[in-house]
Amino acid sequence: MKKIVECRHVYKNYDTGEIEVPALRDVNFVLEEGEFTAIVGPSGSGKSTLMNLIGCLDTATEGSLLIDGRAVENLTSNELADLRLEKIGFVFQNFQLLPGSSALENVELPLTYANVPHSEREKRAREALDRVGLSDRVDFMPNQLSGGQKQRVAIARALVNRPRIVLADEPTGALDSKSGEQVMNLFEELNREGVTVLIITHDRGIADRVGSMVEIRDGILTDKRVHEVTE
Repeated sequence: MKKIVECRHVYKNYDTGEIEVPALRDVNFVLEEGEFTAIVGPSGSGKSTLMNLIGCLDTATEGSLLIDGRAVENLTSNELADLRLEKIGFVFQNFQLLPGSSALENVELPLTYANVPHSEREKRAREALDRVGLSDRVDFMPNQLSGGQKQRVAIARALVNRPRIVLADEPTGALDSKSGEQVMNLFEELNREGVTVLIITHDRGIADRVGSMVEIRDGILTDKRVHEVTE
């Protein structure tokens, strides 16, 4: 299968002003097209740092990261923004919806950044909302939606640009058990349709539902099922 994400000997340090704090240490990781994978670890283990690197929201201190075969460490900020827009969809624990915009407008947002014409934006946003079961909520504002519905709007927004990979950071963390179940069912359905999904979570119950799992502790991937990385 084709590699969508490849981390090669990745390190990430944070400078506190007095000392450098290591967040990731010699991370080697491969995510292949069509996989449904979880990275599991407790708070402070480095899992969200790793997601931010994979999502091109941050840069590594050392090592190489390839997204869909393209090395990202030397890209400009504009090139990174274009890569995120074209290749990656994000789903966050706290939804990150614009409170003054409708569900439809929130889902349209990535297409607005991509300069897609208004009629096409609306068409694709409606299709994405229908895909997550919210065709009857297109005009609702975020404060009119339940937590589970907000997360499904966020998933629709992540899918509207037809990305190669969806990154989900604790996507059920702010939801009750029933809403969390609905969201995980949706991720499973999307993966069966061919969407590559990477979930970051501390919940092993969530991780046990995906196709594969790796564990991170103290910035080190410890699970022996980590893929071998080609040098």
